[in-house]
Parts: sequence; C-alpha cells; structure tokens
Amino acid sequence: MTEDNFAEEKKRLTPDNGFDLIGIDYFSEPGNQLYLVEHFEMYQDALNAKKERKNPDEYFILYKGAGGEFLSR
Repeated sequence: MTEDNFAEEKKRLTPDNGFDLIGIDYFSEPGNQLYLVEHFEMYQDALNAKKERKNPDEYFILYKGAGGEFLSR
C-alpha cells in the first residue's frame, strides 16, 4: 500500500467524534485495505479492545485531534 492510499483511507475512516478501531487487510486492493472494527466514545475502551486482539499490531485507533487534525495510534 502506498503512503498516499494509506493516508486517504485513514482520512475517510476517521470519525468526527470518538475513536475508531481500524483493522488492516493486507490481501485487499490498495485503497481498500483498512476497515472499521468498532467505534468507541472513550479512548481507553478503544485501546483495551486493540490490546485484546490476537495480533494487536494489525490494528490502530483513528480519531480527530482538538485542532481537527487526523491522528492515529
């Protein structure tokens, strides 16, 4: 996946409010490799859900910062 495709997917999947747990499907076409697993209102809940996954490194959390910037962890 190119960095441009990845950035566009992240923007498209970032919620306006709350935190989305996102998974990566390495076998999908570039531009469609990220998918929503679950939405959370609290960051700690999203973090706990990520840690509970079999391979937590294949997931990340998307959210908007206070200035409207797109962030992930």
